[in-house]
Amino acid sequence: MINYDPILQIFSSTLVNDKKYVSGFGTRQLGDSRNIENVIRFFSSAEISYKTIVLMEQIHSANVEEFTPQNGKEIERIEETDGVVTKESQTPLVVSTADCVPIIFADKKAERIGISHQGWRGSMKKLQQKMVKKMIEKGSRAENILVAIGPAIGACCYDVDDERYYNFLEEFDGYSEKIFQMKGGRYHLNLMLLNYLLLIDAGIKKEHIDWFPFCTKCDKKRFFSNRRDKKHEFGEMMSFVMKV
Repeated sequence: MINYDPILQIFSSTLVNDKKYVSGFGTRQLGDSRNIENVIRFFSSAEISYKTIVLMEQIHSANVEEFTPQNGKEIERIEETDGVVTKESQTPLVVSTADCVPIIFADKKAERIGISHQGWRGSMKKLQQKMVKKMIEKGSRAENILVAIGPAIGACCYDVDDERYYNFLEEFDGYSEKIFQMKGGRYHLNLMLLNYLLLIDAGIKKEHIDWFPFCTKCDKKRFFSNRRDKKHEFGEMMSFVMKV
């Protein structure tokens, strides 16, 4: 279940969060997460103590890295990657999104967490499955991995041109009837559903996936949206996961 905390102004998954694991999908009320000061301010106001905040360059890739501390800095940035996993405690993994799909991973038996950023490119490159694969390589079992899919643009608002439609059709022909709908003479892509289906294909149990029910473009009050807001004026929401 996805719950909202009006004090912290974040949404979180009851599958993931407990006394040892904390995570959340931020709202626009927290400010633009591309400004690291807003990220630091959130953890401070939420009284979440940490050693190192891990950020990614986010280049719409399918690259996944494992994080291990290198220099003890408060902020560490991983270049050219859109997914990261770790076993480190007090190490929040953070992504920034404004329509793309943020996904949080937690294997409480192997004590490993992960987070990733899926735009249409990352989704097509099956980044979500590469995250599962990386966690398995590091000792997780697919049936133990818990997943929360965060706020992203919905099929209601995500129309795509014919070229992108046919690219997805070629890659995901078996899902075409589920992930596409025709609306107003244009194809609309359900990016969140595609990521959900690919996670199921990767061995994640349906009951181990929380799925965010809102559209970032529709919900201007709570979310930034690249598509809705002017190109140079939109912000991005922070999503994070941390093992206490």
